[in-house]
Amino acid sequence: MDARSDRNAIPLAVDLDGTLVATDLLWEGLFILLKKNPLYFFLLPLWLTGGPARLKQEISLRVDIDPASLPYRQELIDRLRAEHREGRVIVLATGTPRKFAEAIAAHLGIFDRVLATDGPHNMTSGRKCSALVAAYGDAGFDYAGNSRHDLKVFDAARNALVVAPDRSARRWQAAHQAEAMPAPKPTLRTYIKMLRMHQWLKNALIAVPMVLSHEYFNPNMIWECLLAFVSFSAVASAIYILNDFFDLALDRKHPTKRSRPFASGALSIPFGMGAIAALLAIGIAAGLFLPIEFLGVLAGYLVVTSAYSLSFKRMLLVDVLTLAGLYTIRVLAGAAATGVDVSFWLLAFSIFFFLSLALVKRFVELRTTAIPPGERIAGRGYRTEDQEIVAQAGMASAFSSALVLALYMDSPAVRELYPHPWLIWPLAPIVLYLTMRVWILARRDEMHDDPVVFIIRDWRSQIVVAIGAVFLVAGGW
Repeated sequence: MDARSDRNAIPLAVDLDGTLVATDLLWEGLFILLKKNPLYFFLLPLWLTGGPARLKQEISLRVDIDPASLPYRQELIDRLRAEHREGRVIVLATGTPRKFAEAIAAHLGIFDRVLATDGPHNMTSGRKCSALVAAYGDAGFDYAGNSRHDLKVFDAARNALVVAPDRSARRWQAAHQAEAMPAPKPTLRTYIKMLRMHQWLKNALIAVPMVLSHEYFNPNMIWECLLAFVSFSAVASAIYILNDFFDLALDRKHPTKRSRPFASGALSIPFGMGAIAALLAIGIAAGLFLPIEFLGVLAGYLVVTSAYSLSFKRMLLVDVLTLAGLYTIRVLAGAAATGVDVSFWLLAFSIFFFLSLALVKRFVELRTTAIPPGERIAGRGYRTEDQEIVAQAGMASAFSSALVLALYMDSPAVRELYPHPWLIWPLAPIVLYLTMRVWILARRDEMHDDPVVFIIRDWRSQIVVAIGAVFLVAGGW
């Protein structure tokens, strides 16, 4: 008997979570469940008292997964397909609930048998090892796995294939000289994408109250703004990660979002959970050096962004109003950090200006998402026929922000604060230029980024903003 025939006579058992797919379906199912109804969170401790198998079964009873969208390890899939064509028996042996495992097996069409968590039996570690030995005998099967939970199965298998190993599996592989199939290691860019550091640019709004109060050279205020920036950026990144967890299925269907670290499987959900805890700790620690009012604003931001991730983002118009409010909260955070009073004019301008930019975001999604009339964009409350009204509302908001700014310039407050108020009049047409240009580019399908980030990055917008800053400083000199 040749080597190939000998190999094919031995079944190959394959683990699922972390091995066949670069994710953990228990975590994914949990976030799908909480997205459906956050109140399920309070049932989790009850289910856990029945053990891991009970928790898995309760989650699988209430949610479905899309096998086609999961981040499979393509190198392993290709190998399994080749061996299946040669007649080898391939077994899916997983601690994942049977409902999920069978859906994946049916989708791939390469598995002859499925061993999975069913009822009270959690098919991991020793239980999985016993089931495989009972079915095929000691050393009567080969096994592909990835984690410390697979070590007992590796020991009982004839040959082991260690796929994308964790620390324990990597040590076992090195000690036994087993075959390895490593996964690409995350790069610095992967972690930057996880944090969405480009979104930190939005937190520059924290400095707006300081700038408008003409305190740009006040070292204490500059330090307070820097601390607030660090605090808000850390907390914002934590919320972005949480939002990614809730949107895994949607992101994988998106042409660009599918490459995000968690959607693609480049980073694990447990790693992301640890990152959330660390980022929240950094954000709160930095906030402790600022007035208590800042921590109040930060807590409000956490509540609103969490509500946005769980629910508001799927509600028609509520989502864009919430986004506009979140930008305004950053301005309020800057005021709370530095002790500067915020005027009604600034808040009114901020709401209209950022509502316009939030509507641009939805307009671009409507333009670039191919869905039939009458159906909503996945995860949103909008349909293709809403394009015109979204655009009209966005332009109206842009002009409203310029109108508020113009009225403010003619108010007694400006005449008291600015020795040369006529020098700040160009700010109104500058605001119109920024917003109208964004809308024109969106209409031309040349706007594919967050509009706030686009304005900050775009060199033309940078020049116009710099000119506006010169007029603002000159007016108050």
